[in-house]
Amino acid sequence: MLKPRTDLTPNTFENELYPLVTPNGFREYDARWLFGKELNLLGVQALGLGLGTFFQSRSVTRVATGHDYRAYSLSIKQALTLGLMNAGMEVVDVGVCTTPVAYYAQFALDCPGVAMVTASHNENGWTGVKMGAQKPLTFGPEEMTALKDIVLNGKGVEKAGGKYTFVENFREEYLKAVTEGHKLSRPIKVVVATGNGTAGAFGPEALRRIGAEVIEMDAKLDYTFPNYNPNPEDLEMLHKMADAVKAHGAELCIGLDGDGDRCGVVDDQGEEIFADKVGVLLARDMSTAHKGAQFVVDVKSTAIYNIDPVLKANGVKVDYYKTGHSYIKRRTAELKALSGFEKSGHYFFNPPYGRGYDDGIVAAIAVLEMLDHAGGKKLSELEATLPKTWSSPTMSPYCPDGEKYKVVEAITKEYEEMKEKGEKILGQSIVSIVTVNGVRVTLEDGTWCLVRASSNKPSLVVVVESPVSEEGKIAIFRDLDARLSKHKEVGEYDQKI
Repeated sequence: MLKPRTDLTPNTFENELYPLVTPNGFREYDARWLFGKELNLLGVQALGLGLGTFFQSRSVTRVATGHDYRAYSLSIKQALTLGLMNAGMEVVDVGVCTTPVAYYAQFALDCPGVAMVTASHNENGWTGVKMGAQKPLTFGPEEMTALKDIVLNGKGVEKAGGKYTFVENFREEYLKAVTEGHKLSRPIKVVVATGNGTAGAFGPEALRRIGAEVIEMDAKLDYTFPNYNPNPEDLEMLHKMADAVKAHGAELCIGLDGDGDRCGVVDDQGEEIFADKVGVLLARDMSTAHKGAQFVVDVKSTAIYNIDPVLKANGVKVDYYKTGHSYIKRRTAELKALSGFEKSGHYFFNPPYGRGYDDGIVAAIAVLEMLDHAGGKKLSELEATLPKTWSSPTMSPYCPDGEKYKVVEAITKEYEEMKEKGEKILGQSIVSIVTVNGVRVTLEDGTWCLVRASSNKPSLVVVVESPVSEEGKIAIFRDLDARLSKHKEVGEYDQKI
């Protein structure tokens, strides 16, 4: 196959002759491009050939694939499949599905490899692939660097023996697997919001099967996403989830993202509970039965894990690690943790709760069972027992891929120099700086801020929290925002407090 190019223009003769693959699409732990502008179908085929060549180098010859519900995802999967088969791979296709369904196929269909076509929660126009060569793990930087080299330098190797199999009605097999052995003691009334994304074909049915009273919200699949982008971290979706809880008198609302691997929660009062705090509640529930349990959380997560009296009494150990589903998944496996939680809504449950990968439906079932165990207490009442903090949603100011790491490096240096000189922020000293992923700065009263480079979009990631007050939260954000605004590369936020 021809070596990919990076300089093609849509609607040209050359664009129909050559593969288009831009380097920026190869991210830390998956691949994402703007389809048409940064990747064409021949480029997807080249990606498949390169991915198949990488799989073959790891003695992986059988790969599960599926695609999310977008107007162009099926054609992209077909082009990817052609490339994989050209590399001699046996491709097992489970059809349109959530990403966790493809992960489950690795186990159920004996497929060491996975290549799921999805743009996750990114807006329409984006596409990508989530990949793995060792269940339940997905690619990290090492694998992505190797794949990038193979694809961009035309090192894909064609090999005979490619094969294609389509698995009929795999949805039913998945639904049986995730609901088996789960039965609520009462019909918890839950709104399930899926933003017209792929999870609408899976989430509501799964929760009905465990005995929940389900009210569907935007569950009809529609790849134009007419109501909001299916991302339960976005305030627009969260606000509509809150309105639905109040309108229906439900006990909670579960929100699933575009490819179904993340879960958001709004309580009975219509208040969003960010996933890191839901993780604290789940850790409480799980550690009651598993004393001394190990958990992993991402660096964006609340500091409550370190101070919660229930977790302390249960002997819980918590490890803060790099943000990113691939990182937390690997760390959870490495430490043999009971579970891993990300503020973005990725939950990773190891046995006996799950198979180690992130699945928004498995997380939703865990939340409903936690509520079922609570002896009639409402979710808002459970949340009220947590140490009080004021947290921001995840905010993402635009920053080009080629500049975002430089900006984070500069901000990190600024904070480190301030700490060394004893300079104060909001009248307080800096007590700690964590640089495992970006920079997280904590002040004397426990207020903290984080800025890191997004792993999958041209943007930064900003999160702040104060254990003192709403005003403290806003003040630390304004201070950080003022520092970021000095960098001309930083643009508009997707949302702001």
